[in-house]
Amino acid sequence: MHISEYQRWLKEYDVARDFHLASPAHTFIHFLEEIGEVARLVLYAEGYRDPAGLADWRARLAEELADAATFLFKLAYQYDIDLESALLANMTKAEGRFDVESGRADTQRYLASQVENLRKRKGTDAT
Repeated sequence: MHISEYQRWLKEYDVARDFHLASPAHTFIHFLEEIGEVARLVLYAEGYRDPAGLADWRARLAEELADAATFLFKLAYQYDIDLESALLANMTKAEGRFDVESGRADTQRYLASQVENLRKRKGTDAT
């Protein structure tokens, strides 16, 4: 399936049910709500929360990611944006912006910064 096919199907699905009448602002709020649910599951995966009793978090994460994507696609069709074309343009932009070598260097700098920030926070907590 192509992204444009999904976007077209979603709009037809919504129109048949009058879901397309929701304002873009409400669509965006629903998108943020779903992103919050994704965030909670990512925290579980990263060990921030105890995953004990969280049955099949990976399946739940897949479901929440799909829910978030659905509202993103809806927001795009509400503003008459072809998300597939926008993503293709974004690929071109990214390729021109980040060559492999500088991208890896940025990642190493970022990871080193995270280690240093954690070290500083631990030092602050000890005083």
